[in-house]
Amino acid sequence: MIDLSVRAAGAAEAEAVLAFWKEAAEGTSITDDVAGVTRLVGRDPGALLLAEADGLLVGTVIAGYDGWRCSLYRLAVLASYRRRGVGTALLDAAERRFLAVGGRRGDAMVLVANERAQRAWAAAGYHREDHWRRWVKPFGPA
Repeated sequence: MIDLSVRAAGAAEAEAVLAFWKEAAEGTSITDDVAGVTRLVGRDPGALLLAEADGLLVGTVIAGYDGWRCSLYRLAVLASYRRRGVGTALLDAAERRFLAVGGRRGDAMVLVANERAQRAWAAAGYHREDHWRRWVKPFGPA
């Protein structure tokens, strides 16, 4: 087991988080920019959780709560730290956060083609709901 700490990100860490996602996360989002990450942290200060080992950023998860739903995004772990408890620690912290605010169910966004992520979410007790489809509409230029 590694010596790991999990904490909320600060707005000043947006660039470091974006660089981490380029290395460790799958896919990209329209909000993958400093303004998007800073806005997230400003609106929901405890939502972006960072896992660190010896001062190195090794994992992230966004545990967003809008007063209605508990939404999970960007669970990402540095390749050299996978299968060492980082994802579990991040999800445990996210779930504690949700319980503290009265959340009743976590919804995770998982890429269809990311089979490794699907296995990780299943191992954490999450299951796919095939009767839902995500509908999206970008606002403004992509």
